[in-house]
Amino acid sequence: MSESAFAERIVHNLLDTDFYKLTMMQAVLHNYPDADVEWEFRCRNGEDLRPYLGEIRNQIELLSDLTLDDGQLEFLERISFLKPDFLRFLRLFRFNLRYVRIGIEHDQLCLRLRGPWLHVILFEVPLLAIVSEVRNRHLHPRMRLAEARDQLYRKFDWLRAHATDEELAALQVADFGTRRRFSSRVQEEVVKVLRDDFPARFVGTSNVDLAWKLDVKPLGTMAHEWIMAHQQLGPRLIDSQIAALDCWVREYRGLLGIALTDCITMNAFLNDFDLYFAKLFDGLRHDSGEPVAWAEKAIAHYQKLGIDPMTKTLVFSDGLNLTRSLEIFRALRGRINVSFGIGTNLTCDIPGVAPMSIVLKMTDCNGSPVAKISDEAAKTQCRDANFVAYLRHVFKVPSKE
Repeated sequence: MSESAFAERIVHNLLDTDFYKLTMMQAVLHNYPDADVEWEFRCRNGEDLRPYLGEIRNQIELLSDLTLDDGQLEFLERISFLKPDFLRFLRLFRFNLRYVRIGIEHDQLCLRLRGPWLHVILFEVPLLAIVSEVRNRHLHPRMRLAEARDQLYRKFDWLRAHATDEELAALQVADFGTRRRFSSRVQEEVVKVLRDDFPARFVGTSNVDLAWKLDVKPLGTMAHEWIMAHQQLGPRLIDSQIAALDCWVREYRGLLGIALTDCITMNAFLNDFDLYFAKLFDGLRHDSGEPVAWAEKAIAHYQKLGIDPMTKTLVFSDGLNLTRSLEIFRALRGRINVSFGIGTNLTCDIPGVAPMSIVLKMTDCNGSPVAKISDEAAKTQCRDANFVAYLRHVFKVPSKE
């Protein structure tokens, strides 16, 4: 009988998170150590998670004893842009549960974070992974690793049957599946199989723990929270994206050069992404809206600035599977470099399992609202409708976008 898909403990060490949480955390330590933030959980598909409250709470309480050990620290020390002072801070870091509030409100699971950004930032990924796995344990208690592995090999067979050898040699795929994974064991099995048997180019994982354990590259730069927080960190609102990008450039000096574009829509982003930033950043990440149309805007923007698009990379990460990735790859090949970060479809795609759509997003920074408008209406998130309207007005974003 094959091994169970579940372990007793869901989040087993401090590095079981996405790499961009660490890169943003370092930037917060160096630039905004006193910023305070609030976060709020949302289940987009409206699933009733109340029956799992007790077990979710128990798994969250286990986070408080996680620490960074010597082997993990040595791994991080080999990453050139992670600075010694940040690693010393991370060695001392502990999850502080007083910043977490969990309960039932309005007949729904309520999960909120409130506290210093520097101490709250690492909660997002493990909390989402806990909610996802606790739910999956209840619905699929007898799930075995073999079922996830067999499904992955079926995808490999499909890819070999539909892509040429030349396409397979150029198609780059990464695992971005920590937050909504079926379980921690399933994600580890998926990354092992991708590393050893993927027919195209497996370029790494967003999960730092698995990068360390399995000797693959950790991947990630910035997330929406980085740009959102700058809406309340000092500059005029109209200058907030510029401030976020400029601070990132000063922190990483040309490294980690993939910028996220859809915090206030792609059009608003490109208005701020001038020749200076276009030359300094290696490329852009897509996370909402129609991907090829988004890519066409990016290519046209680079060409308008006199930059050869083939010197840049577009990273796609919005609800992808291998079929869609191959379609996008074919539409853009030879015009701009592309790479694909696949999440739920790798780590929570098992026959009979319906993945959840769950998010935990920043809602306030320094006591004032922040918002993500996005290129997809369903992904707009803010507790303050007036602030969203003001943000749209300032950045000239029509309500239909």
